[in-house]
Amino acid sequence: MNHYLELARSAYVEYADYLWRDIANPRWSSYFYVLIFVSVVFFLLEVVRPWRKQQAILRKDFFLDLFYMFFNFFLFSLLVYNAASMVVVESINDGIRTITGGFDLQASNPLQHWPLWAVLLTGFVVRDFIQWWIHRLLHRVDFLWKFHQVHHSVREMGFAAHLRFHWMEIVVYRSIEYLPLALLGIGLYDFFIIHLFGLAWGHYNHANFRLPHWVSGGIVGALTGLAIGSGSFDIDLLARTGPWTTIAGGALGFATGAAVLRPLMPYLFNSPEMHLWHHARHLPEDRRYGANFGLTLSVWDYLFGTDYVPEKSGTIALGFPGVESFPSGFIQQELVGFASNDRKGNAGSGDRSAAASISDRSSRVPATSSENS
Repeated sequence: MNHYLELARSAYVEYADYLWRDIANPRWSSYFYVLIFVSVVFFLLEVVRPWRKQQAILRKDFFLDLFYMFFNFFLFSLLVYNAASMVVVESINDGIRTITGGFDLQASNPLQHWPLWAVLLTGFVVRDFIQWWIHRLLHRVDFLWKFHQVHHSVREMGFAAHLRFHWMEIVVYRSIEYLPLALLGIGLYDFFIIHLFGLAWGHYNHANFRLPHWVSGGIVGALTGLAIGSGSFDIDLLARTGPWTTIAGGALGFATGAAVLRPLMPYLFNSPEMHLWHHARHLPEDRRYGANFGLTLSVWDYLFGTDYVPEKSGTIALGFPGVESFPSGFIQQELVGFASNDRKGNAGSGDRSAAASISDRSSRVPATSSENS
């Protein structure tokens, strides 16, 4: 027991020290400033070319969502998550070693001799697939939906809406992700790179701007070309690498991605048009538990039949039945999932009459309208 208490103490101290150094020493690898930089870029794009032009630049609850960004990505880890997760991970590893007679998750992984690019690609696809299933779980299990309602309480969509979610979602996602990713040998550095890409694409999914598919395909191609041209991530396709090959690789990658990936992008990667319907207040009966569950990739929704994008005007109502009475403040939203009140509605379930809502708040009533993270 003392071992785990010491582990929690050291994890807390180490993370506090890391966070302070990360903030006090700005650099390109600083997660704190990378998050701010990415967010500023997306904010400027929303200002320059908004999709929903009638929506205010500082939309409803914009500053609440910014606070969620700093709480979920930094304060929660500092106060609770990092120390607790270290104890849980260590206890899981100890339990596995005890039960199996010494099996080591990291040492026994099948990818330890793979090049880094293959590990990252595999980790990204596997993680995204797991997250797709977890996301569906958040919509199907009443207890989990109470927490996920915080994210679906967004009434006007923008990049920062990506950051509004209950801290219990971090616990659920990381708990279920851990074993399969650890078995694959995905380390902290690998996870950080995968996470950054997912973070940026999550911003895009929620953003109030749209990119043509040739542009988003070109961006994916350019990132690939930059990695090849620079020889990063154990990519050794070129005999020599340097600044010029990096630039050439990025340019050629963009052109190739724009041409080749353009028709495939809607079916491979999530987008604002697709994710907006995930947040729709109304969905048809066969989508009563939601639709478009992909976080970064959209391919899972098309493979499993949970895709739904009937139109792309961007003018649909967002939220869930009863969202008007959902708590609007941070503290109240953080407590709502632990309250004993029944479920008020799922994203995608239709409006109900006042009488039905009062008499049976936990039921899922068929949608009365045609269209829903």
